[in-house]
Amino acid sequence: MADARLAASRPLSPHLQVFRFILTMAMSIVHRMTGGFLYVGTVFVAVWLVAAASGPEWFARVDGLYQSWLGRLILLGLVWSLIHHAIGGIRHFIWDLGYGFDKKTADRMALFNLVAGLLLTGVVAVAAFIFA
Repeated sequence: MADARLAASRPLSPHLQVFRFILTMAMSIVHRMTGGFLYVGTVFVAVWLVAAASGPEWFARVDGLYQSWLGRLILLGLVWSLIHHAIGGIRHFIWDLGYGFDKKTADRMALFNLVAGLLLTGVVAVAAFIFA
């Protein structure tokens, strides 16, 4: 009982609501989310590969699902997740080398991560539309 009252009277650590929401914070959160999306997205690739190995009937079914508007939207989201996560990984690698910790550089790298991820995803989407 005394432990519970003592724990309740202790100050809490700062929470996200205490801090002003900034781009570098958002990119950190999005980097973690894209990692999770990629983890789940591997199931989509595995299903496609298993369908291809299972014969033309199964492949046609799965490919039909992936060619639908919802399937294409999910695949586009996975492409964006992959590109965004890769660029974020490069940003983390730069930090591992000891560079880019000042506020101005960190903000620029976060903005570059966002813009380059969207632009490269657009390039992939246009290329997929033209060549598919």
